[in-house]
Amino acid sequence: MQPRPAKLVLENGSVYNGRAFGHIGEATGEVVFNTSHTGYQEILTDPSYAGQMVLMTYPLIGNYGINPADNESKKIWASAFIVREVSRVYSNYEATQTLDACLNEAGVLGLAGIDTRKLVREIREKGAMRGIISTLDANNESLKAKALQVPEMSGCDLVKTVTATENYTLERADARFHVAAFDYGIKTNILRMLQESGCRVTVLKAGTTAEEVIKLNPDGVFLSNGPGDPSAVGYAIETIRKLAEYNRTTRQLPIFGICLGHQLLSLAFGAETYKLKFGHHGSNHPVKNLSSRQIEITSQNHGFAVTMESLPEYLEMTHLNLYDNTVEGVRHKELPCFSVQYHPEAAPGPHDSHYLFEQFTALMEQAKN
Repeated sequence: MQPRPAKLVLENGSVYNGRAFGHIGEATGEVVFNTSHTGYQEILTDPSYAGQMVLMTYPLIGNYGINPADNESKKIWASAFIVREVSRVYSNYEATQTLDACLNEAGVLGLAGIDTRKLVREIREKGAMRGIISTLDANNESLKAKALQVPEMSGCDLVKTVTATENYTLERADARFHVAAFDYGIKTNILRMLQESGCRVTVLKAGTTAEEVIKLNPDGVFLSNGPGDPSAVGYAIETIRKLAEYNRTTRQLPIFGICLGHQLLSLAFGAETYKLKFGHHGSNHPVKNLSSRQIEITSQNHGFAVTMESLPEYLEMTHLNLYDNTVEGVRHKELPCFSVQYHPEAAPGPHDSHYLFEQFTALMEQAKN
């Protein structure tokens, strides 16, 4: 098949000419870059990328293909995929198809052959921008106008587009704990690690109320990752606030948040959030554990962060990002509630932070006694 010309036009008018792979047509979204060397399948299927076009900084993508086991959800959520070079062949014993074929089946547009280093530099200097990729429209001004019509990420509640439509339970015969896990865009490996930690997991729609959670009588509550602006998810913030009050007045109910869950927990306790210039996306971000003084290499995917100066007295910062000194973790000084901005389940990424799941189960064990 002959390569089909395609171009990316950003909202500021910058143009990047390349060739399409996967699906053909048009795709829009906020353009963000990811610095991971591997894990493109997990990245594409991470619901936190809803509404975004993902640019990979590593130059060759697709060389180990796509396999049935590594999806982090049931579909590709990234609106488009941008690479320097896409491998047309793969070599991996688990792989069943090429990246090109996978994107084509999913109806997701890919763009290859552009100067990804130049695009990353532009995003770093000017910030994440809305954009459009097209194989149909060659007019730069027309494409710029379309890019400017894409909804901005700030103020956008994307959780409602990715959450489960019905609650469901993942059983474990020898479960020691029952966890109520809010699905704001939850990843498969998070659920897997909760189960491996000895938990039966009831996965809840994002709009589930605090009263409905309390009726389940869980041993703990988990707040998942997800896309969009945390401050726009007011119903989740209110639910977490009520669960925290139940925690304070009725019985101990440990709460553990990851990524968007971290931001929502912080907002529920009175902190504020803001949009980062170009976000944190990659599996090689150094984070300092302020308690152990150890440095953890972490997997990250978020465009918003908790404002350090807004942390109330009863929220203690536990982890610090060493790239830009942003808040990477908090814990409540009185209640069994804690959260981290990064992804300890590491799919993809290093396993330095797996201990946080043990910390969660330890809190649930303590609350039982």
